Amino acid sequence: MEILRDTLKEAILELYEIDFEPEIVLSPENIDADYSSNAPLKLAKIVHKNPMEIAETLTEAIFSERSLRPVCLRQFASQGASVTGFGRSVNGPSPFMLRENTSVSVSPPGFLNFKISDAALNSMISELNENFEVKSDKFVGKTVICEFSDPNPFKVLHVGHLYTSVVGDSISRLFEYAGARVIRANFGGDVGLHVAKTIYALMQKNLSDFTIEDIARCYIEGTAAYEDDENAKIEITRLNKEIYKINSENIHEGEVAELYWKGRELSYEYFKDFYARLGIKFDKYYPESMVAGLGLAKVQEELEKGVYEKSDGAVIFDGERYGLHTRVFINKEGVPTYEAKDVGLIFQKYEDYHFDKSVVITGSEQLEYMKVVLKSVEQYAPELVEKTSHLTHGLVKLPGNVKMSSRKGNFLKAIDVLKMVKDELKDEYDSEDEKVSLAATKYAFLKYKIGGNIVFDPKESVKMTGNSGPYLLYSAVRAKKILANMKNNKKIENYVYNKYERNLAKKLLEYKDLLNESVIEMAPHKVAGYLYELSQEFSRFYEKCPVVETPEESERAKLTKIYLETMVHGLKILNIEIPEEM
Repeated sequence: MEILRDTLKEAILELYEIDFEPEIVLSPENIDADYSSNAPLKLAKIVHKNPMEIAETLTEAIFSERSLRPVCLRQFASQGASVTGFGRSVNGPSPFMLRENTSVSVSPPGFLNFKISDAALNSMISELNENFEVKSDKFVGKTVICEFSDPNPFKVLHVGHLYTSVVGDSISRLFEYAGARVIRANFGGDVGLHVAKTIYALMQKNLSDFTIEDIARCYIEGTAAYEDDENAKIEITRLNKEIYKINSENIHEGEVAELYWKGRELSYEYFKDFYARLGIKFDKYYPESMVAGLGLAKVQEELEKGVYEKSDGAVIFDGERYGLHTRVFINKEGVPTYEAKDVGLIFQKYEDYHFDKSVVITGSEQLEYMKVVLKSVEQYAPELVEKTSHLTHGLVKLPGNVKMSSRKGNFLKAIDVLKMVKDELKDEYDSEDEKVSLAATKYAFLKYKIGGNIVFDPKESVKMTGNSGPYLLYSAVRAKKILANMKNNKKIENYVYNKYERNLAKKLLEYKDLLNESVIEMAPHKVAGYLYELSQEFSRFYEKCPVVETPEESERAKLTKIYLETMVHGLKILNIEIPEEM
């Protein structure tokens, strides 16, 4: 498809002087073609011509020997491509038309339809079989920093952190596939009101020896006290300022300091163990305390230049001037808020890595907040904002549409999600395979397009049929078993694919294009969706085309081998490992 797309793009540029990106898709079953393009229909709206006329003009441009530009399709045709559609051949002595029935045609109301000969298809599959190398150079030499997960010490990881961890790691892997140097970064609030709320509750309970579970409970209790008790609110506000000083001056003596450093250490150990279980390793941790000073300095510096302004003793950014809302960056006590810390983080990340692209993944509730932060930075460092992409995801809900909140204490812990899936796997299949359990969990998140809310159903996630991680693993393990039983590697000359072999071959050849789209759009759900469709195609092939000990064994084994290699590669991007057997 890449060759066809490039050729069409060149022809359109030559004929209409338009830099147009044509779309190439698999043709519908009722059309005697392999690939189709609606480019003439879309171009008609731009050049104000009849789409059928455009299609025929493109046909002549692509296949006429007078054209010097479309070299890609000539190469494609020299491998045996046939381009068909409205029933007539483009005859002529064009040097690249090496097959007797090579033609290019259109179908109403303005589609181009392409068909590949068996010889060409077989040639491309054989080449892929001999050298399965799927690479991209889109980000070669570039540094990309991906910031995701971002749990706060003194709070427990919830299902939202699990979701963003899985998605963020997969996006990082897409950039790595495209040749980038990727830095996985994790930003967490080791200072702030949430810490003060937790320590306030620990002190009220007189807990000096506490666990991560105690921290979770005390955060909920401290939050309730802050909201309901004015005296508690005053004390928590005081504690917040004291904790900021304890951290910045590295103070370890005193009750508050001892509670703070112990709670911080417990939290980070808990996070580390959890990420290890997921198979995710972060390159850089940015505690808020590390960037708070830089953020404070930047805001104060730009305050003097008029970017920020004072209001009732605090320092704010007037976002209303830009159609946004106004936020506080330094509070009345002179303490930097989350906003100022995010400003510091942007500059610290660039100072550390001089990134070409920075990707920040958060929950959708942070969307308007980040717009204000980035708009403020845009006033004095527009180049950093231009390099930054903020992706947001919706809420993760269980069946029944129950909204969860860590503040209210009815949240679903990340570790509980993993347990739920493992319990379902054991109940359904009497299996406790960690690889399968993790595959079920990760795929259940990754199959959704990032942005909207998702419903996570543990029971559905472990199904061996349907759109699930275990289904993909089972299909890949099946391919492994087929190849393990191979006996005949003798090549068949001039092999003609049947319908099921041909469909699988075409689907396999889509993979590289699909990956490139996924990188550009930062869309691991496209990889997940493709792997599911590919597995379905392989299932149809498996049912209709026996492989082992058949006359067609060697040719069908090639397709099976490429299928398995594609699954291994794609699942690796989703950070899913294929078990030896299921």
